[in-house]
Amino acid sequence: MNYSLQMINQQLQLVDLDQVDMAPLIIDFISGKMSYRRKYGHAGGEAISRAVGIKKGHRPNIVDATAGLGRDAFVLATLGCRVHMIERSEVITQLLKDALRRAEEDEKIGTMIKDYLSLTFGNSQKELFHTPFEPEVIYLDPMFPHKEKSALVKKEIRMLQEIIGQDEDADALLNLALTIATNRVVVKRPAYADFLASLKPHTSIKTKKHRFDIYLIKA
Repeated sequence: MNYSLQMINQQLQLVDLDQVDMAPLIIDFISGKMSYRRKYGHAGGEAISRAVGIKKGHRPNIVDATAGLGRDAFVLATLGCRVHMIERSEVITQLLKDALRRAEEDEKIGTMIKDYLSLTFGNSQKELFHTPFEPEVIYLDPMFPHKEKSALVKKEIRMLQEIIGQDEDADALLNLALTIATNRVVVKRPAYADFLASLKPHTSIKTKKHRFDIYLIKA
């Protein structure tokens, strides 16, 4: 693993020095896939919006305790939820900070980003006690081993796996989240994976490749 953070064309990029012909990793909330999801992704009702409990007239406050590339957090922010991201990797955090900086300067989404999306670097088991608001929902998407052969794993996922490593504390994080969230904890899992911490959720919402396990907090 030999990576370098480089500022190129006013974008912070993670470059694989061992494979210089490979496209660098850039987190971009303005264009590409994120722009499409912002414009069209929730038009048909994304599973994630139902999983976190979005309803007409209600947008829950959410802490994404395993931010990664920030894609799900961004989608939830575009849906009107206030989302605070926590990321434990300093490298990924720097990429997220740069993505937020560029997004905040964008005339179309800048105000939304400033109002609805924020970030903290640190270990979620500590930072969950210091969030900027009381989370109704805590969202977890821990790293998991892929069943595909390594050559078929997407570049972004491979780089994340190498930089962040496996989330060996994911079970403990779920148990902690259940004591902090006021409404629910949502865990994103691959369709083939067991329940996190062997805890059966109250319900699940399934997609082709993933499912969202929903743990409701009793009042």
